[in-house]
Amino acid sequence: MTARTAAVVEARQASRDYRVGTAAVAALRGVSLRIDRGEHVALTGPSGSGKSTLMHLLGGLERPTAGQVLIDGQDVAALPATGLARLRNGVIGFVFQSFHLQPQATAVDNVALPLVYRGVPGPQRRRRALELLDRVGLAHRAQHRPGQLSGGEQQRVAVARALITEPAVLLADEPTGNLDSVAGEQVLSLLEELNAERGVALAIVTHEHRIADRAARQVVLHDGRITADTGTEWR
Repeated sequence: MTARTAAVVEARQASRDYRVGTAAVAALRGVSLRIDRGEHVALTGPSGSGKSTLMHLLGGLERPTAGQVLIDGQDVAALPATGLARLRNGVIGFVFQSFHLQPQATAVDNVALPLVYRGVPGPQRRRRALELLDRVGLAHRAQHRPGQLSGGEQQRVAVARALITEPAVLLADEPTGNLDSVAGEQVLSLLEELNAERGVALAIVTHEHRIADRAARQVVLHDGRITADTGTEWR
């Protein structure tokens, strides 16, 4: 049996409802899930199963309607908005399908942006951003804006931005969805290297079996509930 390590993000009987007109629609229904440091987890299931909603809860982008979500042991419901933002900035790295880069900023400035919120001086931000662009193979594109980069290059910039705060976990929501197969493979390989070499926990939302099969653990959602979890035998 594998020994448990400290959970970096955890949901405890978490539910999330949305209002659609006068009706409440349940996106998640009493989900419990913990992701430990160093894990590689795939969250899978059909469209509308609750994968992205769960990702948003685990990352503190939304709060649960009921139940608890803990980030690095802290209950997100007990934190004010500013405190939750600081916690996200220190623990979570996000990689989204649509990149979410600032269109008028250069690659190096996009990567450095999270450090602005920490009050890190400009020269130090830039030095760290250039180091990470080199790590993802884009040092030569540091002064290019997103519109001058391919989709795969933009996603690698997004990965570098996610890493600049040295997060404990990377949450990636369909990170290859807008990429061709070659660029998608490059991004997946990069994320897996970071997980293996740096011990950064990696949770990937995907509906593709070929991507899910690369993870050490698969969690399957359907209609807002977890229906399978290959990690339960040792947890």
